[in-house]
Amino acid sequence: TLNLPSTGFPMKADLPSREPQIQTRWEAIDLYRLSLEKEPTAGLFLLHDGPPYSNGNLHLGHALNKILKDIVVKHRSMCGFRAPYVPGWDNHGLPIEVQVVREFREKKEAWTPDTLRARCRTYAAEWVDIQKGQFRRLGVRGDWDNPYLTMAPAFEGYVYRGLKPVLWDPANETALANTEAEYRDHVSPAIYVAFPLAADPDGVLADWPGVRAVIWTTTPWTIPANLALAFHPDFDYVVARTENAGTVLLLGDLLDATAQSCGFGAVETLGTVRGSRLEGLRFRHPLPEMDRDSLAVCAGYVTTDAGTGIVHTAPGHGADDYLTGMKYGLPILSPVDSRGRYTAEAGPFEGLTTNEANVRVPERLAEESALLGQADYAHSYPHSPRAPYRPLLFRATVQWFVSVDHDGLREKALAGVKEVGWFPPQAQNRIAAAVAGRPDWTVSRQRHWGVPIALFYADGEPVFDETAFNAVVALIRAHGIEAWYQTPPEQILPDGYVWNGVPAARFEKEKDVLDVWFDSGSTSLAVLDTDRWPHHRWPADLYLEGSDQHRGWFNSSLLIATALKGQPPYREVVTNGFTVDELGYKMSKSKGNVVDPLGVIERYGADVLRLWVGSIEYTEDTKLGDGILKQLADAYRKLRNTLRFLLGNLADFDPATDAVPDAALDPLDRWALSRLQKLVREVRAAYDEYAFYRATQAILNFCNVELSSFYLDVLKDRLYTELPEAPRRRSSQTVLAEIASTLCRMLAPILSHTCEEVWEHLPGARALAPSPQLASFPQPDPARESAETDALFETVLAVRDAFNAAMEPLRGAGTLTKSAEAWAQVAAPIAAEHTDLLREALIAARVTLTPAETVSVRVERAPGQKCARSWFVREDVGVDPEHPTLCAEQAAIVRELVRRGAVPAEA
Repeated sequence: TLNLPSTGFPMKADLPSREPQIQTRWEAIDLYRLSLEKEPTAGLFLLHDGPPYSNGNLHLGHALNKILKDIVVKHRSMCGFRAPYVPGWDNHGLPIEVQVVREFREKKEAWTPDTLRARCRTYAAEWVDIQKGQFRRLGVRGDWDNPYLTMAPAFEGYVYRGLKPVLWDPANETALANTEAEYRDHVSPAIYVAFPLAADPDGVLADWPGVRAVIWTTTPWTIPANLALAFHPDFDYVVARTENAGTVLLLGDLLDATAQSCGFGAVETLGTVRGSRLEGLRFRHPLPEMDRDSLAVCAGYVTTDAGTGIVHTAPGHGADDYLTGMKYGLPILSPVDSRGRYTAEAGPFEGLTTNEANVRVPERLAEESALLGQADYAHSYPHSPRAPYRPLLFRATVQWFVSVDHDGLREKALAGVKEVGWFPPQAQNRIAAAVAGRPDWTVSRQRHWGVPIALFYADGEPVFDETAFNAVVALIRAHGIEAWYQTPPEQILPDGYVWNGVPAARFEKEKDVLDVWFDSGSTSLAVLDTDRWPHHRWPADLYLEGSDQHRGWFNSSLLIATALKGQPPYREVVTNGFTVDELGYKMSKSKGNVVDPLGVIERYGADVLRLWVGSIEYTEDTKLGDGILKQLADAYRKLRNTLRFLLGNLADFDPATDAVPDAALDPLDRWALSRLQKLVREVRAAYDEYAFYRATQAILNFCNVELSSFYLDVLKDRLYTELPEAPRRRSSQTVLAEIASTLCRMLAPILSHTCEEVWEHLPGARALAPSPQLASFPQPDPARESAETDALFETVLAVRDAFNAAMEPLRGAGTLTKSAEAWAQVAAPIAAEHTDLLREALIAARVTLTPAETVSVRVERAPGQKCARSWFVREDVGVDPEHPTLCAEQAAIVRELVRRGAVPAEA
């Protein structure tokens, strides 16, 4: 005779097998298309996808970032925005080329640049398909049939060329941008070297014949390329007579430390000279075979924290050295080839690697009595990001650069940074520092697989001509980058094309390709500023990537957009941290602490992984491991059970005919509806600020505290025992349906699969929208909030806490086992008219209420017997002889059910 919960929504989630079925339905109804066809009442919202690299299976960082983006897009769509999401992939670059070359070698197959490029394209496409399936399995919604690829012809289409030092990877024989280097601990051989004075036209050091300037360097291999010695113009340098090294010149503040490191013995200071006075002096290179002088120059970057205060300067092997060399008109000497070996310009060191030279150069200096000291020096040093993480070189080569200071580009970019919304706010400082400190951007790479720098040379001179450029763009858009390499210049350019008197048939092509950061940094223009994807416009509303992209994609995108469009390509930027294990350690295969997102999905389901993303403060480094996964599974299970309870008690409820108007709601239900509005307001604010963990926590607290611990517990009596259409029961069902719909819609961006299940079993939901993702995100209704009701229930809940506390010793003594056996004698600031409400809220057999200023509760066993249907102790149990085990109220309900034929008389 009871109205027990009934629903097809299963208690056991079985997400690993059920989620693919749900995704099949999304595909069948074309959910993404439907989301774009909704009336965009709030306008357009564009999140531009930062392209992951199409190489290898997804890792946990991919899952974190992609789910975050999906939450944002789905939320904005439900808030009335048209929110297209075009996923993209970065397809060029060294890792793919290295892997493909390795495959050729393993198969013992010969390759040409053309066959290499073809295989790289196939390899990248294969991984795009694999990763696409993995992203879709996460429940990410988007234009998967029409993604953007940086290797697509549409993408292969403030720059100058010059000789200057860049980070060079000798293992892969290519230049790298500063953002690509990984700084690691490294031990270098630090040496002290003496440069004898060669020319002193003004007699600055005339009083000290035989003086030698002492430098300190951690790159002995660069000594053959030395062209200058840098002094700080405002520092005081001393001339000192030493017991073991003759007369030396160095910074006074570093004399004692240098004397100890070099074993000078007894030291006597002879005089002091200001650094600015030394400018223009010449010192002899300590290696006779170099046969040249080193110019004394002044530089503000000279420091007093290490060394001698005199900086060995090789313009071909350092950024500061290069700028100083340019200032003083020095040549850019770089006697090292692409493999990191000395060329003939290094004289007797020709053929040595830089590592070998780090040994041989000090030996040669010692032979000339120029090596004053030597020791190992541990410091952070740039390494190649490719295994085995070899140290990089600074090597001057002819490269293409983006000048960040041309036409005020740096200042414009920094001004644009201030106009962008940054989450978290401190991210603005990171991007500003990265832009302010970055050198000119090396955009050329000496590789085969990549977007070519599509430029012709006429007798060695670059052809900067719009007609030639447009011809190349048209070719590549039509046939891809391979056509650039395979088509002769005269067939690319218009008939009879000539540049400075040189016919096209004599042109040569640039062989370098663009840095992949230039590829990805241009994607906002190629994706948003085009007619290929409808509903797009430039700039994007949001970029969302890892915090390392302040030096990477955020940075490159900003510079390119500022140069070409005069403003940033994004209005807001959100950053996520890195993923670490439960102890906070970086995940690595060698440690065995890697969490595979595909494994998590196979074991728990994608929604548990999505719940993790929606529960964490993702702007910081985020932890995950088996322990946390079990906690997430428990939290998911509790949430699912709450949703199942709501659905189970709506089995006989039709909102079209059974819903109760707000004005007719029972006070308990009005309170629950009022609390729901506060929750909606809190959740909306959290979503709007991209603080999804706050939204999830608020929802979980509401389910655990307001619902499970109080409201739903109290409702069971009326839901189960009253007549199906009883006003109080319909009142509660009305609010339960509203709570279920609201929770489902608020959770849909995070628990997309589970909410789809809920929607399927929620009465009236499918009539509202085919999917919760196509429904409107809840908005708070001030008319449903009541300060008076909230105040009443604040006191009611205080009485409930006091009642439960008074029950504990009675339960412990065995006097009472359930609140339904208790008689609560309450004194509280509650009007007597709310006695029945208070009895229901306490789930007590009987309540007597005395108005008072403070709350106090006395509990004893209620008189009477337990009603077999309601389980409350009642004094009127058995008054109806037909139902001797029921109280009068329950007997009347059963009698009516029998009369209706709803239950057999013998029941």
